[in-house]
Amino acid sequence: MAKGIILLAAGGTGGHLFPAEALAHELKASGWSVHLVTDSRAERFAGKFPADEIHVVPSATIGSKNPVKLASSLWTLWKGLRAARRLMSRLRPSAVVGFGGYPTLPPLLAATGMGIPSMIHEQNAVMGRANKALAPRVRAIAGGFLADGQGPYAAKTVVTGNPVRPAVIAAATVPYAAPEAGGEFRLVVFGGSQGAQFFSNAVPQAICRLHEGKRARLRLTQQARPEDREGVEAIYGKLGIAADVSPFFTDMADRLARAHLVICRSGASTVSEISVIGRPAILVPYPYALDHDQAANAAALAATGGAKVIAQSELSPEKLSTIIAEAMKNPERLAEMASSARKAGKPDAARLLAGMVEAIASGKTIEEFKGERP
Repeated sequence: MAKGIILLAAGGTGGHLFPAEALAHELKASGWSVHLVTDSRAERFAGKFPADEIHVVPSATIGSKNPVKLASSLWTLWKGLRAARRLMSRLRPSAVVGFGGYPTLPPLLAATGMGIPSMIHEQNAVMGRANKALAPRVRAIAGGFLADGQGPYAAKTVVTGNPVRPAVIAAATVPYAAPEAGGEFRLVVFGGSQGAQFFSNAVPQAICRLHEGKRARLRLTQQARPEDREGVEAIYGKLGIAADVSPFFTDMADRLARAHLVICRSGASTVSEISVIGRPAILVPYPYALDHDQAANAAALAATGGAKVIAQSELSPEKLSTIIAEAMKNPERLAEMASSARKAGKPDAARLLAGMVEAIASGKTIEEFKGERP
């Protein structure tokens, strides 16, 4: 018989769902029943999420200045709050954990209003808007890249790192193998739904500018939007480059483990997975994020020596081509970056976060939990 129910709440994107998935595995291994509440966007990830049941509640983003759209969003959130209250009454969870995104507002507001032990996990170095709204109400805050001991909620914050999926933990057992002189060079390029479009334009142009001998060495994995895929594949086909191009890779952790170099955005989950696996990266923060969270995440890994950060506005095809060429002829530097990235990784984040969840579920205060830590 399960210890009880832990309800996880997450927005329906990989950045929110992947750390929730990692925590779910850890909690289930400890004997808990895990339920997930999210939105309809999570359907493509739901098959791998180890929840006993997945619940969808109405939710909406509060960002429009249009009064009609704002009123509609608030009405949707109100409906979501009522649905979440009914869900809490039916499930009677021992604790509720939010992972950010507006879909977490109804369940966390319902839980805190009903006195159910609740906490949030903030993946980024800068707290997102939904988590900012919830931070004063919850009993505890776990941080991925939050600054330790700083901010108005430092007393109830524990920097756990970002939980990574079991597939990433498995990939982390593969040691980094620097590229051999003249041998194949495995390059992995990916970004979120918005990031992939920039890379679909910039990376093929950069590859075109490489010397023919370097192009022949490339083995490329690249994420591209469905509408960009055919064009990207056509360019690589003309260049004779071995490339796997797809909107989504279910085996991305394995591909990262085999990579010699990664070029990607710097969402919290991405940076965490790269550091746990230990791979050198060129990070290009998404420039239009409201809170510039990706720039802060990238800076955190770059400070350890595990990554190089380049602003999108500065990354011309010529510059990117030069960066790739330099990396291909400097395996020692890549190995150093890989080692630094791995040292910055926190593979035990899921275990620590699970301990924190179990503590508040049992009625302990966050001060008691901190006092019990070694």
